[in-house]
Amino acid sequence: MNVKSKISLSIVSVALAAAIGFAAPAQAAGDQKKPPRQSWSFAGAFGHYDRAQIQRGFQVYREVCQACHSLKRVAFRNLHEKGGPEFTEGQVKALAEQYEIPDINDSGEAVKRKGKPSDKFPLIYANDEAAKAAQGSIPPDLSVIAKARSYERGFPLFLLDAVPGFSYQEHGADYIVALLTGYTKADDPNWNEYFPGHKIGMAKPLNNDQVEYTDGSPKTVEQYAKDVAAFLMWAAEPKLEERKKTGFNAMVFLFIFAGLMFFTKKKVWADQPH
Repeated sequence: MNVKSKISLSIVSVALAAAIGFAAPAQAAGDQKKPPRQSWSFAGAFGHYDRAQIQRGFQVYREVCQACHSLKRVAFRNLHEKGGPEFTEGQVKALAEQYEIPDINDSGEAVKRKGKPSDKFPLIYANDEAAKAAQGSIPPDLSVIAKARSYERGFPLFLLDAVPGFSYQEHGADYIVALLTGYTKADDPNWNEYFPGHKIGMAKPLNNDQVEYTDGSPKTVEQYAKDVAAFLMWAAEPKLEERKKTGFNAMVFLFIFAGLMFFTKKKVWADQPH
């Protein structure tokens, strides 16, 4: 074996050892389960949101999650925009009017008024101290939770996550589904098999037949969890469809441009000796 081969073999060995080392913490978690990978309509280069699903997910958020969790980065009018739930303008206006929005009147006094489509969803609690006093812990805002939460996929899958075109970007949605369906001890409503340490401040929030769907979808915890996870993915990335469409168009343009440049180069340098 020559010197170059030995050096190459050493580099490969070090890389494998590093990869295994990075994967070790995930394995060391013992009984800490990894969220199972779900099937999402918005996954992949041509993914898109399922309108019916994110509308159902919004229903689950309003009837269950909204009791504790804010959605402060989302405006009511976003629910009407293309690429989202696409509720009608009338539906959005009627929805906004059901909320009281803190404001200041012409006299400089603090007042509350009916919401408008341009308003964002109001905070559930005035501050963290109020939330902790009411819930015992601080419920996180859900605006970007689907992007803020993730999990380690381990070796070798985590290597693919660093490669454009092969990366898996739905970790957060998978984690939300796993968390909401991970209450497996009937005698302990705060025990969750996917939460670090297994003890979570949020007691089991979902039960079968809790939310009344009108489109015939199953009224199960699993369906509720997937629907609200899809809605929260949209809340975290409302321009996902537009981003993927723009990316595809850019790739087509670059492919054509590269071809034109190749043939231009051949034409310009055709009479030159090589």
